[in-house]
Amino acid sequence: MSRKVAVIGQGELYEKVTRFLTDRGIEVPDTVALDLSGVAALIDLEAGTDERHRDWLTVLEENLPEHVPVFTSVLHRTATEIASWLKRPERVVGFSPLFLSEMTLLEVSRPLQAEESASWERHLEFWNELGKEVEMVGDEPGLVFPRTLALLVNEASFALMENVASREDIDLAMRKGTNWPHGPLAWADLAGIDRIVDILSGLHRETGDDRYRPAPLLRKMVYAGWTGKAAGRGFYRYEA
Repeated sequence: MSRKVAVIGQGELYEKVTRFLTDRGIEVPDTVALDLSGVAALIDLEAGTDERHRDWLTVLEENLPEHVPVFTSVLHRTATEIASWLKRPERVVGFSPLFLSEMTLLEVSRPLQAEESASWERHLEFWNELGKEVEMVGDEPGLVFPRTLALLVNEASFALMENVASREDIDLAMRKGTNWPHGPLAWADLAGIDRIVDILSGLHRETGDDRYRPAPLLRKMVYAGWTGKAAGRGFYRYEA
C-alpha cells in the first residue's frame, strides 16, 4: 500500500483522523495543491449540506487516479448520495470516522452504484492493513454505533430540557444501569455535539421521521460553540 493519503475536512475530526494516519507512518499530502499522484486513498471528512463539499470533491476526483478509493464520512449523508456526485461512483466507500483511534471495528457502507463492482471490496483492504476489523452495514446516515449513540444523546437532552434529572444524574443513571463507560451526555462531549446534530439531521432529512429531530438544546449548543470537550465546553466544562 502507498504510504500517502489525501484527507479533506476540518476541525477536531480532521485532526484526529490525520493523527491516526500519521501515527501509523502514513503521509497526509496537502489537497490544496491538487497533487494526488501516488496516494492510496482519498478520505473525505467534510460535513454539512453546502455545495462546497460537492464541488471540492468533484475537483479532487479529476486529479485522482481511477483505481483509488474515496472513503467518505456518512455521519450526515448516505454513501449513495455522495457517490452520485462523482464520475466513478463505484469507488466510494461510506465509513464512520467517529472514535477511529479508539475502536478496533470500522463500520462501512456500500453505495447502490457499487453493488455490481467486483473490485469494491478490495478497497476495504486499506483499513485491514491499518489494523481495523471492517463490518459492512446498511447505507444510512450514522450507520449503527454513531446512530444509536446520537439517539441516546438526543433522548438524554430532551430529558435534561424537561428537568427530569440533572446532567450528572442522567449520566450516572445510564452508566450504572448499563455498565457503559460514559453517560450519554459525557459521551456526546467526547464525540462532538456538532457530530451528534449532523447524524440526527441526516437521519431526519432522509427518513422524515420526527423521532430523529435534534433536541433544540443540541442546536443551541452548536450555535454557542459548546461542541464538547475539544472546545472546552459542552454539557460539561473542561480545562484548556
